[in-house]
Amino acid sequence: MKIVKSFEVGKNEIEKLLTKKAFDEVELSPKIREANKKIFGEDLTAAEIVRKIVGDVRKSGDKAVVDYTKKIDGVEISPKDFQVTEKEFQAAEIAADKKIVDSLKRAAENIRSYHIEQLPKSWITYRNKNSILGQSIIPLERVGIYVPGGTAAYPSSVLMNCIPAKVAGVGEIVMCVPPKNGQINPYVLIAAKIAGVDKIFKIGGAQAISAMAFGTETVPRVNKITGPGNIFVTLAKKEVYGHCDIDMLAGPSEILILADESADPEFVAADMLGQAEHDPLACSIVITTDENLAEKVFRRVKIRLENLSRKEIAGASIERNGLIIVAKDIDEAVDFANISAPEHMELLVKEPFNFLPKIKNAGAIFLGAYSPEPLGDYFAGSNHVLPTGGTARFYSVLNVETFLKRTGLISYTKDDLKNSAGDIIRLAEAEGLGAHAEAIKIRI
Repeated sequence: MKIVKSFEVGKNEIEKLLTKKAFDEVELSPKIREANKKIFGEDLTAAEIVRKIVGDVRKSGDKAVVDYTKKIDGVEISPKDFQVTEKEFQAAEIAADKKIVDSLKRAAENIRSYHIEQLPKSWITYRNKNSILGQSIIPLERVGIYVPGGTAAYPSSVLMNCIPAKVAGVGEIVMCVPPKNGQINPYVLIAAKIAGVDKIFKIGGAQAISAMAFGTETVPRVNKITGPGNIFVTLAKKEVYGHCDIDMLAGPSEILILADESADPEFVAADMLGQAEHDPLACSIVITTDENLAEKVFRRVKIRLENLSRKEIAGASIERNGLIIVAKDIDEAVDFANISAPEHMELLVKEPFNFLPKIKNAGAIFLGAYSPEPLGDYFAGSNHVLPTGGTARFYSVLNVETFLKRTGLISYTKDDLKNSAGDIIRLAEAEGLGAHAEAIKIRI
């Protein structure tokens, strides 16, 4: 982690630090590269590996899923064992702590209530001679949800992906999650039952994304895939886009904290580490105008890091991607925040709502000292599937409309068509589309 002062290095240098790499430029660690070389027989990039897996699963279905699950995850599984059984759900309920289950249920209700507010409506309007124009809102028939299963379990991600889909009216929800030692975390299974997932498959990685995108003998084909994952999952979603839809290309998690002299350095340090413990590639940034606060936060991060259960992961993240920027004034600080376009943005300033109109690019905004990022991760009700890697410039948070389609409705009377015919014919002929013009002429 380092402290950088904009008035010493210049604004251009700060902007470079805040600009993220594209997903296909992510470098694999030597350990992962060596493992992949043994599997594929050559040193391939992440994008090349994903392209091969997706192609093989599309061609060979279940067989390819079985092969790659064994090669990559070291798990032997047959297609008949892909889907989670009722017996496994029952075992999860026995193993679970009732208090945690109750917390999941309360979180689910908050998430459901929040997303019900987002529901758009179909509409119809009438023109002069009783012609009709309108819009029909139609839920997707089947969606696929990917839930990570690597260094931690994420029942909260199950709720965040499934509940908006249920609120939207999606017909069927299937979920893929990689098992750990052959088992899925019991709280992930319970969250799936609470949220209303229809089918769960114990497969992960690029092979799971491809199976949902194209369908196999066992895994049904979906219309859209949502949910975060590692670089291979993200690149697989990128590869299958167009064969089905996706929510976004999600990279490592990130937080940006905009803080003034009123911010508590303990709060700031704790929030940086809360993000850092996700992944060694996670990014934690503070932008402030107060040099004194910057120094205090720097020291407190080092001290608090020593007591974390995920110290190794958080330490690697802070060392590689921890950054404290001292801006010359608050306007420059806001400019830097918008350039970063972070997944999570905290406004730890005296009057956070005064800053809200100035924030243009963020996945989610947390206003004030008592609205920390974990509140949104788990419980408040807003969604935690958010754009990363600077894509908050054009992507939105996952929401009910993620799972809906809009279809235009047009019904003209003969008189209305006659009144509009001249304009339509002229425009069609101007584009050289005579048959379009004839389709109008024949009716009048």
